[in-house]
Amino acid sequence: MKSSADYIQLSEKFSAHNYAPLDVVISEGKGSWVTDVEGKRYLDLLSGYSALNFGHCNPRLEEAAIKQLKKLTLTSRAFHNDQFSLFCSEFAELCGMESVVLMNSGAEAVETAVKIARRWGYRRKGIAAGKAEIIAFSGNFHGRTTTIISFSDSDSSREDFGPFTPGFKVTPYGDLNKVKAAITSETAAVLIEPVQGEGGVIFPPDGFLRDLRALCTERNVLMIADEIQSAFFRTGTLFACHHEKVHPDMVIVGKSLGGGIVPISAVASSREIMEVLTPGSHGSTFGGNPFACAIAREVINLLKEKGLGDRVKGLGAHFEKALREIAAKSSKVDGIRARGLFFGFDIKPSEGKAKKICIELKNLGVLAKDTREQTIRFAPPLTVTREELDYGIERIRQVLV
Repeated sequence: MKSSADYIQLSEKFSAHNYAPLDVVISEGKGSWVTDVEGKRYLDLLSGYSALNFGHCNPRLEEAAIKQLKKLTLTSRAFHNDQFSLFCSEFAELCGMESVVLMNSGAEAVETAVKIARRWGYRRKGIAAGKAEIIAFSGNFHGRTTTIISFSDSDSSREDFGPFTPGFKVTPYGDLNKVKAAITSETAAVLIEPVQGEGGVIFPPDGFLRDLRALCTERNVLMIADEIQSAFFRTGTLFACHHEKVHPDMVIVGKSLGGGIVPISAVASSREIMEVLTPGSHGSTFGGNPFACAIAREVINLLKEKGLGDRVKGLGAHFEKALREIAAKSSKVDGIRARGLFFGFDIKPSEGKAKKICIELKNLGVLAKDTREQTIRFAPPLTVTREELDYGIERIRQVLV
């Protein structure tokens, strides 16, 4: 059996970037746990950047996958499939929308929303050709395609990838007055993450999403919510926007929609907005394939089960209480942000980068990931048990106190 070091050397030799910054090579996963190639087990408190809300190798999702594998996995875009129509209907009902476009990755879904918003601006709002603008926010992370990094303020995402796509304005996250000032007659949409996960698990000020919704309605601007990381009870409600009873014009989802088995993403909106897409104007070879749709339908069934939101809130409160107790005794912690099972844990710059803490946690059998250099992001699977969280809490305490 090869060691982790052997695999890391291979990845460095054949890849332009080492995607295992904690130097762990995972070979197996089950529930909230993963095992490396040397047989060491780790509690996964990252869950694939919230892509594994229902844990690794969830048996219900595996069963749905195997059942569909024996029937049909892929069809040409020239044909419909039975799973596609059923998924679109069930997902539209789940999120209170009328129409759905299916893609594969989160970045593809964001690109889709950008295209829809621009065409809506031209064909419905009457914006002059080539002039449509979209407002985004500082600290955002919506993906890594050329268009998306055009409105990122992350130097590492943008360096040497220009020239960039025009048509975007970036305003401070959570500042409604700045948004008001940025809106013009050429503004088609405002694109926002209700929680900035990659930005450090940043929540907007209370009432901001509600006020932004009202402003967009008043100024005839689409409100687009990127809920790729925050949807599906990650913060304790089905969508993070629901904390303020906000219904956006478009919602973008991905990651955990595929149940940790297959990539699938979606954009949902009203029929009036979606109808600006005409046959041949947008599409995807694999988007809406029957294999992904069958798994995503079972994800929807799991989301509909009673008590999931309350379970997440209860476990989240338990984890948050313990983290705050650790922070109160630690000289290394600079702040905590939490909602549901989504946590940002800031490390003081005087203690070095957050990655150093993540490596120490890894050595004790807990996986987490740094972001924005000084923040540790915790996002356990929604299926995690209290006992598993306590295992993680004890090791976090060992590192920080």
